[in-house]
Amino acid sequence: MGNRVRSLDEAARFVDRAGLALVFAKAGVALPSLHEAVAGPGVPWEREREDGKLDWTPEMTNVWAWKDELAERRLACGGKHVRGWLALVSPALLPSLYALTGRAGDQDDFRDAVLPPLERDVAEAVLAADRPVDALDVRRAVGTRDTRRVARAIDSLQSRLVLTRAGTIRRESGWPGIAYDLLPRRYALGRLPGADAARVNLAAAVLRMASELSAADLSRALGFSRTESAASLERVKSEGPDACRALLLP
Repeated sequence: MGNRVRSLDEAARFVDRAGLALVFAKAGVALPSLHEAVAGPGVPWEREREDGKLDWTPEMTNVWAWKDELAERRLACGGKHVRGWLALVSPALLPSLYALTGRAGDQDDFRDAVLPPLERDVAEAVLAADRPVDALDVRRAVGTRDTRRVARAIDSLQSRLVLTRAGTIRRESGWPGIAYDLLPRRYALGRLPGADAARVNLAAAVLRMASELSAADLSRALGFSRTESAASLERVKSEGPDACRALLLP
């Protein structure tokens, strides 16, 4: 229990140590999760109240709030950035993850990518806003009331690391909406490593938190090909973690 994460600052330090973490654990995926760091492995996020209804555990309530606060305060980059799963990335490791997009790291570099029309319109709308916006702002900007299509476009743009989460936006009524911003505008990516070095950095981060890791495990976690995973792990194991940390360019 003494090693459990119990505050927002401790959550930020956990992400810094991990480099890359899911918000909620996924079976068979060799990535740590914030929920397990807060509640412990295998702990459910709901509990039954005296009236028989289900309610969130206190740990789940904290995780749900902290994932947004970490992103809002730029303590971690949060969004559906890892295979479409909600994840948190440390600022130090973020350039390595972004490098695998093949883009330059400029706030408008999505213009160099091949995007479906709606995704391009959404990205342009967020760029033009020059501030974090929620889904309602986006729908108004692109001129549609189709909430599902816009939600799918936003999720896809997070997977592509075009958009990232930036906390929440409160309105006069209703639940707070998730705020989105252009990832390269929100975080200073600096000089990006090459693709091979980036994969080695990411492999080193995953291996550092896993008790053991195979090429298949790494492929499942990050979407690398089996060949890329094997080569990255071999380099990590041959050069050691200190050499791999040196690849993390500012």
